[in-house]
Amino acid sequence: QVQLVESGGGLVQAGGSLRLSCAASGRSFISYAMGWFRQAPGKEREFVAAKGWSGGSTYYADSVKGRFTISRDNIKNTVYLQMNSLTPEDTAVYYCAADRWGGASTDIMQYDYWGQGTQVTVSS
Repeated sequence: QVQLVESGGGLVQAGGSLRLSCAASGRSFISYAMGWFRQAPGKEREFVAAKGWSGGSTYYADSVKGRFTISRDNIKNTVYLQMNSLTPEDTAVYYCAADRWGGASTDIMQYDYWGQGTQVTVSS
C-alpha cells in the first residue's frame, strides 16, 4: 500500500514556474513507477509525465515536452514535477500516481495509487 501526498501547487503568471512534489509513504517506493496526471475543469484526466522505478524510462505528453521535467528521489520517497514556461492551458488539478509494476506508463489504467491532487492555476 502506498499513500501519496502532493504539494507545491498555486497561482502563477503565464511564463512562470512551479515545482510540484509528491511524497510517498511505504517501503516499496523504489520499485514503483511514478506518474503525473492533470485534470482541467470539464475535461478528462490526462497523462503529463512518468518515470520508471529505476529512473531510466521517462515519458512526457507532447504538450509539456521541453517545459516540464519529472524526477524522483528514492531516498526521500519523493517525485517532483518541475514546470517551466507555464501557460493558462496548464491550469488543472495535478495528480501524482504510482504503478506497482514499475514500468513507466502513459496509460492511466496502469496506476494503482493516487494522491488527492494539487491545484495549479496559471493566469494570463
